[in-house]
Amino acid sequence: METSAIQGLHMVGVYHSYGSTPVLNNISLTVPAGELVCLLGPSGCGKTTLLRVAAGLERLQAGSVTIDETVVAEANLQLPPEDRRIGFMFQDYALFPHLSVLENVMFGLFRRDKAAAHTRAMDVLGQVGMARFADQHPHMLSGGQQQRVALARALAPEPRLVLLDEPFSGLDTDMRGRIREETLSVLKQTNVATLMVTHDPEEAMFMADRIKVLGENGRILQAGRPADIYYRPASEYVARLFGPMNMIDAVVTQGKLASSFGIMAAKRAAEGQVVRVLIRPEGLILSNGAGAEGGTPVDVLSAHLLGDSSMVRIQVREGANRGEEFQVRIAGAFDLTEKGQIWAHVDPRHVFQYPQD
Repeated sequence: METSAIQGLHMVGVYHSYGSTPVLNNISLTVPAGELVCLLGPSGCGKTTLLRVAAGLERLQAGSVTIDETVVAEANLQLPPEDRRIGFMFQDYALFPHLSVLENVMFGLFRRDKAAAHTRAMDVLGQVGMARFADQHPHMLSGGQQQRVALARALAPEPRLVLLDEPFSGLDTDMRGRIREETLSVLKQTNVATLMVTHDPEEAMFMADRIKVLGENGRILQAGRPADIYYRPASEYVARLFGPMNMIDAVVTQGKLASSFGIMAAKRAAEGQVVRVLIRPEGLILSNGAGAEGGTPVDVLSAHLLGDSSMVRIQVREGANRGEEFQVRIAGAFDLTEKGQIWAHVDPRHVFQYPQD
């Protein structure tokens, strides 16, 4: 079999459908050893199906799957999951309720003698901070503790590839941040290739070395480092994955776009073409008059504190676009009783243009 130059997961030309419904359409990706690659997209776009094809839980219909130097799936070849040296962490952890924590972790070590399996299981439980719970059963643990046990079980057989399917979705907000940081630290220590599925863009930004955005057409729409995806979204679809957007449609006139926030240079659009301008809520900056030359006067309609930030709803006060409403995200609380004229400015890092067909 042909070997791969890069250790890790290699999927080439993967197609998959359920009956007459296509789910994956010519997917190719590489997850090098030591990297965490995140599949990001809305529910139903094929993320989990791709993970299951890599694991061998779904039979490959077209293309090839290689892990390190071993082709594990191609035409007329389908290695079973237990022969692929993978660790799979499910959304619900899938711990066996009748087994202790130690027995759950030892479950995948059936090829080792009992003493060696016990030693390896205790080592990996220590790595995730759960060794002292070895004799307890899953129902006696918190959600975060169960997640650590599931991670220990996935890592115990020393896999070449770890697959994570929405691993933090069942945790509350405070615990989710702490557990995913601990999980990332453990995965980096093992230097294993990791492919993770999530629909949470913040989680993808935090965890991933690289992100692959899957569209509803079963194709990878954009791939790159988190900063590349966030600051240079290739399409309106990708941009909207990262949260709410303010939207302005404008027509290119002499290479310019007239908007509620002044004249913008048109990018990659022809004269007379309609361009959709998207502005993130954090891309609008509010100030009180001083130093606000060139800004747009606005009225504040409402403000809602979200914790470390506030969402402020504004309305354009003057001009041809008078009455248009926009959302603004600002740090901290916004004082609605503050007096004086409010002006809005645009941060170009959070403004994206997409010519319309």
